[in-house]
Amino acid sequence: MSHRNARLTVHGRRLLVQRVRDEGQAVAHVAKAMGISRQCAHRWVARFDAEGDVGLQERSSRPHTMPTRTSAETEQRVLDARAAHRKGRDRLGRELGVAPRTVSAILRRHDVPRLCECDPLTGEVIRSSKATAVRYERERPGELVHMDVKKLGRIPDGGGWRATGREAGSIARDRNRRIGYDYVHSVVDDNSRLAYAEIFGDERAGTTTEFFARAIEFFTAHGVTIERLMTDNAFSYRHSNRLRELLEHHGIKHKFIRPHCPWQNGKVERFNRTLASKWAYRQVFTSNTERTDAFAPWLTRYNTERRHSALNGQPPISRIPSPT
Repeated sequence: MSHRNARLTVHGRRLLVQRVRDEGQAVAHVAKAMGISRQCAHRWVARFDAEGDVGLQERSSRPHTMPTRTSAETEQRVLDARAAHRKGRDRLGRELGVAPRTVSAILRRHDVPRLCECDPLTGEVIRSSKATAVRYERERPGELVHMDVKKLGRIPDGGGWRATGREAGSIARDRNRRIGYDYVHSVVDDNSRLAYAEIFGDERAGTTTEFFARAIEFFTAHGVTIERLMTDNAFSYRHSNRLRELLEHHGIKHKFIRPHCPWQNGKVERFNRTLASKWAYRQVFTSNTERTDAFAPWLTRYNTERRHSALNGQPPISRIPSPT
């Protein structure tokens, strides 16, 4: 991996040296063609002349000397005090005579867990971090898909409070009407973020199985074979015999996330957030039917037009080998 501020990779530096030394091109011309300054090009050529190919490898940007760095003795005092008393940076800094930001830097440098993740009695880590330690992405479409359900309150005829205002409605009336909920079942491909979703009136096991069967057909039509399915531990996922039989029939392995760790199913959780902000609550709907009718066009735009930051600004369909 290249340095985060480097303009050229190691391969690019070798190509630069080859064009200058082997092909005899002018440094200024090569630098302009490769989008770097002449000073940068001369520096890489000089490092190659002095050290050979080793000179083109990555080096740490850390200074050779750090006169103002906190001493090892002070760092150890901070670590010992944290382990013994389990206090925050402000209290530790005041008691040890160290700036609070320096205390934070020391704790972070030594991978000391945050107090909110630890047992207050023993200091042992008992809570999971709310972010996965390593972000991952499967290598090919279909290798892993995520499935989840998003629960949305239905819109009464004439519109909810977003359309009529809170003052115009009656709380007692709205409670007695029992409008109910819509359940958006979604499947998102881990690699391409291609999504398939439908709106139902419940999240029962039978509904879930029928939905995923149609999801398999959708991805198959796009040339994607589902190999693994990841879900949370909802009853309709973990205890459904029909879903288990469907997965076995198609040779799909079912993987469950850890309890109370929804971020492990993050691809579809992020999709739920997007559909809520960009479809369900993007505009004022005057009826539930109006919102439901707007879902299919929005989903098509999501898959084929909406730019995705994780896909270098391309829509999900761009990663599908042969879309139909």
